[in-house]
Amino acid sequence: MGPSHHIRLSGCAVSGCVKYATPIYDLNIDRPMNEELLSTGDFEVMSLEADEDEHSIEMHLPYLAKVMQSQKDNFTIVPILVGSLSPEKEAKYGRIFAKYLADPSNLFIISSDFCHWGQRFRYTEYDERKGDIHESIKALDYEGMDIIESLNHEAFSNYLKQTGNTICGRHPIGVFLGAVNALRPRQSNGQTNGLNHHLKFLNYDQSNACRSMRDSSVSYAAAVFTLG
Repeated sequence: MGPSHHIRLSGCAVSGCVKYATPIYDLNIDRPMNEELLSTGDFEVMSLEADEDEHSIEMHLPYLAKVMQSQKDNFTIVPILVGSLSPEKEAKYGRIFAKYLADPSNLFIISSDFCHWGQRFRYTEYDERKGDIHESIKALDYEGMDIIESLNHEAFSNYLKQTGNTICGRHPIGVFLGAVNALRPRQSNGQTNGLNHHLKFLNYDQSNACRSMRDSSVSYAAAVFTLG
């Protein structure tokens, strides 16, 4: 799942392509799965131009192809472009994806980076109590990462409203959290329908250590979610 950067999209869209080319080998798109999603009436098909222009999914494809090279004839991909969704719509799509998330034969990849900070991004929030600007950004990002690790969709939505943090993949993350919450029983007992679930951030970095209001940076974080 990747956020839409180039087209206005109020829902989610699947690819109309049969294959995606990578420098290693072509990745086959799961057409029957696309049709299954389209049959819900909640998905559309992205245009070829939008598909080719969008980098949020494209940038993952060579890495995916490399990691899966030994199984290159035994898997398919389902690219999902995620638009600007309300928390309610994120939860709705989460309910659609929940059964696929629970299937151990599926792997979900959520594309996002974290804070885009600087005047060119129109986001210059700075809490001087945290230290230099880059330390304030890190504290802001870590607050969001902690909430994502808690798998609390509502808390993540509230965090975004309160901070305005410019996480470009916030809606794909929201859909994922909606799927997890659709699987979880109401009791907070550390299990999902009898399955253990756990999300942990593994790494975090920034493209630049901002110290001046003239600086800018983009933050990056990687996490892994396990369900079993």
